[in-house]
Amino acid sequence: MDNAQPKNKEFDFAAGELLLVNKPYQWTSFDVVGKLRNSFKPLKLKVGHAGTLDPLATGLLIICTGKMTKQIDTFQAEEKEYTGTMVLGATTPSYDMETEVDETFDTSNLTDDQIRNACKQFMGDIQQYPPAHSAIKVDGERLYEKARRGEEVELKLRAVTISEFEITRIELPEVDFRVVCSKGTYIRSLVNDFGRALNNGAYLSKLTRTRSGNFKLTDAWEVMELVNVIRERKVMSE
Repeated sequence: MDNAQPKNKEFDFAAGELLLVNKPYQWTSFDVVGKLRNSFKPLKLKVGHAGTLDPLATGLLIICTGKMTKQIDTFQAEEKEYTGTMVLGATTPSYDMETEVDETFDTSNLTDDQIRNACKQFMGDIQQYPPAHSAIKVDGERLYEKARRGEEVELKLRAVTISEFEITRIELPEVDFRVVCSKGTYIRSLVNDFGRALNNGAYLSKLTRTRSGNFKLTDAWEVMELVNVIRERKVMSE
């Protein structure tokens, strides 16, 4: 794999480094930050990420260290690209596979043309509700914590921009897609709304962030590969 940070590079983590990491499935974004932060010990170093990925998503996570953490907001604001798979004919409360199917629909009358054409109405500037199972804070608490207790929360519409939305494979009930969107876009919400647009249902079954701004997943480290490199650099410098 070609890395944005080649193996022979001399890192200066304290001065500030930008690291591209492929977030593993079922890891939280903070799990990745924590793993890397621990690898720097005993050096106490600021480590943060630019743009949260859901635990069930994989792909590009931008990690900043040292003084580079001051630029996190700038990196976070960049346009994002995702590829994923949705399942038509069913919905879940979380809009993904975190929760069980709560409603099913007949997909036998859906055509490929209907599915491809449904993308058009989501292009440009749109409004979407975040999922009830999301990390947005309301009254100082994450929405997913309230949702898991069965509490209802009034969700507020958010303005986002969809620059590209294309269907890349249709094998019902599965549909593969690619999306280019603005900061703050919930792909789970987009998928749920897509199902509604077809007078049907849909939930997200797979999601990968492939690009953030000019940074690409193809240039990212695997987590343990990067941890080992950090440890090697520490040993060499001791």
